[in-house]
Amino acid sequence: MIQRVSLQISGKDLILETGRIAKQANGAVFAQYAGSAVIATVCSSSSAVEGLDYVPLTVDYNEKYYAAGKIPGGFIKRESRPKDKEILVSRIIDRPMRPLFDKNFGREIQVVPTTISTDQVNPPDILAIIASSAAVHISDIPFNGPIAGVRICSVAGELIVNPTYDEIEKSELEIVVAGTKEGITMVEGGAAEVDEDTMIAALEKAQGVIGELCELQQKLRELAGKEKLPLVEPAFVLENKELIRNAAYPRLEEACFVKGKQERGGAIRKVKDDIAALYAAQLEDEIQKKLFDALFEDMEYEILRSSILDKGLRVDGRGTEDIRDITCEVGILPRTHGSALFTRGETQALAVTTLGTVFDEQIYDDIEGDKRENFILHYNFPPYSVGEVGRMGTGRREIGHGNLARRSLAAMVPPKDKFPYTVRVVSEIMESNGSSSMASVCGGTLSMLQAGVPMKKPVAGIAMGLITEGRGGPGDRYAVLSDILGEEDHLGDMDFKVAGTETGITGFQMDIKIAGVSPEVMRKALDQAKRGRLHILSIMNRTISKPAADISEYAPKIVTLTIDVDKIGALIGPGGKNVKALCEQYRVTINTDNDGTVTIYGKNSKDAEDARTAVLGIVSDPEVGRIYTGTVKRIMEFGAFVEILPGKEGLVHISKLSRQRIAVVTDILKEGQVIPVKLLEIDRMGRLNLSYIDAIDPSGEEHSGEGGHPQRNR
Repeated sequence: MIQRVSLQISGKDLILETGRIAKQANGAVFAQYAGSAVIATVCSSSSAVEGLDYVPLTVDYNEKYYAAGKIPGGFIKRESRPKDKEILVSRIIDRPMRPLFDKNFGREIQVVPTTISTDQVNPPDILAIIASSAAVHISDIPFNGPIAGVRICSVAGELIVNPTYDEIEKSELEIVVAGTKEGITMVEGGAAEVDEDTMIAALEKAQGVIGELCELQQKLRELAGKEKLPLVEPAFVLENKELIRNAAYPRLEEACFVKGKQERGGAIRKVKDDIAALYAAQLEDEIQKKLFDALFEDMEYEILRSSILDKGLRVDGRGTEDIRDITCEVGILPRTHGSALFTRGETQALAVTTLGTVFDEQIYDDIEGDKRENFILHYNFPPYSVGEVGRMGTGRREIGHGNLARRSLAAMVPPKDKFPYTVRVVSEIMESNGSSSMASVCGGTLSMLQAGVPMKKPVAGIAMGLITEGRGGPGDRYAVLSDILGEEDHLGDMDFKVAGTETGITGFQMDIKIAGVSPEVMRKALDQAKRGRLHILSIMNRTISKPAADISEYAPKIVTLTIDVDKIGALIGPGGKNVKALCEQYRVTINTDNDGTVTIYGKNSKDAEDARTAVLGIVSDPEVGRIYTGTVKRIMEFGAFVEILPGKEGLVHISKLSRQRIAVVTDILKEGQVIPVKLLEIDRMGRLNLSYIDAIDPSGEEHSGEGGHPQRNR
């Protein structure tokens, strides 16, 4: 039976429907908002695995080209591997939903939201979040939801809910917020230096809409919800649990506060191995071994959190607001266009900037329409960065972290009309112990400045954490942590990354593992993050605070000029003849836009500047009274024809070669000679009359064959 519920948001109906499509899935919801539609399904495996210490959840968001009436480009006319955008949306759906599944369910869960219609006006990703949650909520899979998502933009100071693509393009703040009816659990977005008050206002507005969307899903469940499947209750307990705990806890308290990530990890492993040796026979059983490991993680969790809440002391000895030692180096690689090494504690990013041309831009072909990006950031997290052996490659984590760093920096990268280069930053994580994405932001800034990219302002990033006994509300104990370690991320309640300039926020990401946090906690976290960000910026600025005066000698040279639109044809020539000849002659590439912008790409400055002069010569009109450097093309009895601009010749009459009478022109000139000439007039027929300005004679005396200039005696 088909069931349907709806809610009006920003003047448009959001419709959730079930019972018509994909009825064999555990749950399926068709969601529509204006001309965009998503079908989201969820399925679980038929059998459970006991004792899983994680939720086996997979989210595979995908977009079909037919949704926008398009056929995929290229040779393969079928949608293939996920695009970066699809992976990023999958992460946005996964992150707020994952903490709400129970590990004791023990079955694999797969959520598949598919965009099957788009009006290219209303983004379908928010619809995918809502539809995915609704599909799980009405299914028989246990879920402590529902959750909902909403996009908030600030356009001209006004907060807009679920904006269109055009409104997003104009916005100074764009965030995607997800959460439950009780509170926000995930935020992702970027901004153009907004202040903390604007961010808080956007989050509060989002929370109200999220509450309404959660109620809408609850109504659908009341109409079409299935009875939930049972959880797999743990059938085993750890034998000798209290004896193991009593023996391990005091030693673990010491090991957890050893300085240095590797040293601390080694000390904890030593305690664990020693205790395991005492109970070796018991731990031969695989289930007992899992329970033993879980007990140690629980003890670490308790030790870390109680130390912070009771003593204000973190595992590396810092206070809650202390930031690890930072060092910045630039120009460490000899042949790259820009490079920087940013080290914060045991997290280190090698950031490398490469400058390219318009032909290096990233081209996107998706259902939103084709677009190009001239700022690219790629993030790599090799296994050696954490001292491990593993596969090399780009996974969802790398794409997500790289996107956060890119958004954080993008607002401060100059537009193409101010800096006509394509800028690619690659962040290679050399070491990692907390917030390598924010280290990428800092390293990216340093390397771009060293490469000569005229950034509007330097950008720095910091990762914040939260330890709480409740939700951080009145009466609850909590601590906000600056510059968190990997352990604090893993065992804490919040991972909260903020990037920005001295003026405001440019990048924002938050994941909360508890039901939500209060506005008081959010305000404290933002204020504390700002202090940390300003501290990091002050250290970065001591190394480099302004772009290098000149770009690298190894970077391409780009010259931009604007010509009259009606001169474009003259520059290009019939069949591109003129522009091709210029490219070959000066070893450059010339790109001409319809608005009259001409961009010249050369391997060195001389080639680019020579080509620029030639282009100006073609499109410029001769000016009376101006002196030109011309080439003698033909010699006649009555004078010489001199080319002063490409394709534009004038006559130097024999009487204008010298003040003294000369017998023949060849006494003064020969074909191919380059000489200075002055344009005397353009007659009624458009002919150019020139006068010869002679060079310096052997005696060193300057002279001219035209009045007002010294002349040699003849």
